[in-house]
Amino acid sequence: MSTVTATGEAPSRRADPAPAPGRTALLVRQIAAGLGEAALAAVVAAVVAAVGLVAFAMVQWPAFNSSNVTRALTTVGQVAAAVLLAVAIALLRMRTWPWVAKLLSWVGLSTFVTVTLGMPLAATKLYLFGVSVDQEFRTEFLTRLTDSAALRDMTYADLPSFYPAGWFWIGGRVANLLGMDAWEVFKPYAIGFLAVAAVVALVLWSKLIRADWAVGVAAASTAVTVAYAAPEAYSAVIVVLLPPALVLAWGALYRPLEDVRSGATPEDEQRTAGGWGAVIGTGLFLGWAATFYTLYFLVAAFAVGLMGLLATALAVREQRAADHPRRGGAAATGRPWRAAVPPLARLVVIGAIAGVVGLVVWAPYLAKALRSTTASSGTALHYLPEAGSELPLPMFEFSLLGALCLVGTVWLVLRAASSRRAQALGIGVAAIYLWALLSMAATAAGTTLLSFRLEPVLLVLLAVAGVFGFVEGARAVYRALNEPARFRLVVIVVAAVGALAFTQDIPHVLAPEITTAYTDTDGDGRRADQRAASAVSFYRDVDAALTAQTGRPRSDTVVLTADTSFLSFYPYLGFQALTSHYANPLADFAGRAAAIERWSKLKTPQELHDALTTSPWRAPDAFLFRRSGETYTLRLAKDVYPNDPNVARYTVSFPKELFADPRFSTTDIGPFTLVTVRR
Repeated sequence: MSTVTATGEAPSRRADPAPAPGRTALLVRQIAAGLGEAALAAVVAAVVAAVGLVAFAMVQWPAFNSSNVTRALTTVGQVAAAVLLAVAIALLRMRTWPWVAKLLSWVGLSTFVTVTLGMPLAATKLYLFGVSVDQEFRTEFLTRLTDSAALRDMTYADLPSFYPAGWFWIGGRVANLLGMDAWEVFKPYAIGFLAVAAVVALVLWSKLIRADWAVGVAAASTAVTVAYAAPEAYSAVIVVLLPPALVLAWGALYRPLEDVRSGATPEDEQRTAGGWGAVIGTGLFLGWAATFYTLYFLVAAFAVGLMGLLATALAVREQRAADHPRRGGAAATGRPWRAAVPPLARLVVIGAIAGVVGLVVWAPYLAKALRSTTASSGTALHYLPEAGSELPLPMFEFSLLGALCLVGTVWLVLRAASSRRAQALGIGVAAIYLWALLSMAATAAGTTLLSFRLEPVLLVLLAVAGVFGFVEGARAVYRALNEPARFRLVVIVVAAVGALAFTQDIPHVLAPEITTAYTDTDGDGRRADQRAASAVSFYRDVDAALTAQTGRPRSDTVVLTADTSFLSFYPYLGFQALTSHYANPLADFAGRAAAIERWSKLKTPQELHDALTTSPWRAPDAFLFRRSGETYTLRLAKDVYPNDPNVARYTVSFPKELFADPRFSTTDIGPFTLVTVRR
């Protein structure tokens, strides 16, 4: 097996199941230094993002979907960021002014993220996808956690959050600090957080590989993440960190025995922390992922678990080979299975750390679920688009990214036996394909594992491998051609032009998401493209009437409405979620839907009032309907998996006579009718 480490600078070494006493101080210093540098980089990135976004907001730009001005300025900003990164790489290669090089790399990378996302969105207050589809419930969750730091469900009263609240909780605290509404803070927070995650990933890469390579790899993975994962902002920050985290995990779990036999001395051993820094880092990453995005946490944990099993098998095999030499010498009497203890112990420690961190956000829900007698009604896994029914093969797509993925695939295969980086990334890629197959197999059981959402992760892993393959391949060709004088210049030009061609196409890749940010109506009742606003423009009047008529705080008022985007702008509680796929499993989505239909078929206001009083859930304090003739309507949704689309819409109509009673107050506001309940 290889003796090349994740750093590419020193061989990995056999380690005890626990760090030796002499290594404790070194371990602490390593962790403190890494966290300190990451914190400094994060501050730089946050400042760059804040300055850039504020500067963009000071100019009255034309809408992206009706002008190419912001697209042109995005390209200019990307070139400027590329120049900063190129200078940083040059300084690192010359070993000149290393801290200046680091600062330039942090500024360049965060500038790239800020310009690529912030400039096309400069004329709108909304983020990619506006407040449509999935972005609606994400904004709703951010609104809930802006109103209160408690881990409450995004929609339902008296339930803890089912969806991991990490990203949204931090965003809520940011919104509170800045005195902004959640819908308005979503865009700058999402862009700023991704910029921070990108430079933190760069810092991590710099601890694992050569510093100049780290800048190039981090830039490539960030560009692919922005292009294909940015719409789901809270998952993108995991995507960009996953490749170096996998390399870190492999360094933690696999410590080849032959490296000790090949000449590592006890003095050499004392210069390292025996991989325990990597163990702690991997556990913290997995725990952090669990607080942000369940699916990516499970996939990352699956990949690390595969690494643990493979490392265990290799350790046992190597110990057996050491105990039974082919020629000469007496066979050792040790038991080979004991070699399995160190990697398994490390895997257990990683799991324990991840579990402790993950419980920070999962504990309230798990405690409630263990005590609850409500049957789980969640259908979050009931979605199978065409992309989830076949294996993704981006390396055979005719595009720049496809070519890079193909180079990465070739490199992963060629270097599988000699590069720990290739081994770690290859296991990650294998884990995604295994997960995809398991997801497709799970359809026979009436569910899926949402493998279609893993395509951005696969693209980033293969792109990172492609960068390594390009650099190592260019170096091999350079040597094979007897080191021609201008070959390096050719490689640099090809890499730069290819990178520019890909990055300037990112706004085109994100064009539908950007356009929606301009066509959706924001919380101020305006559309950024200056067209006529939607019914959302009446939400402010609805809110004013609601607070006046109920006399309750928004966060203590339950509203039944099909216009659930109202809950994205104001922190009212909902009686029913947008769809069952986003509903808390403990909320009994199907039972609530049936109750709504029963209420609509009642004959008198008294019957309706009695039904609300005896509801097994906290009953609505208000209804927000659409008007249709002599009825008030709610357009609701039901799960129709395995059909694609997986949601069917249906209308429930309430006769106006049901509310002809002093206990109900009815107010028409634009296309809406607001009915408040007096108790």
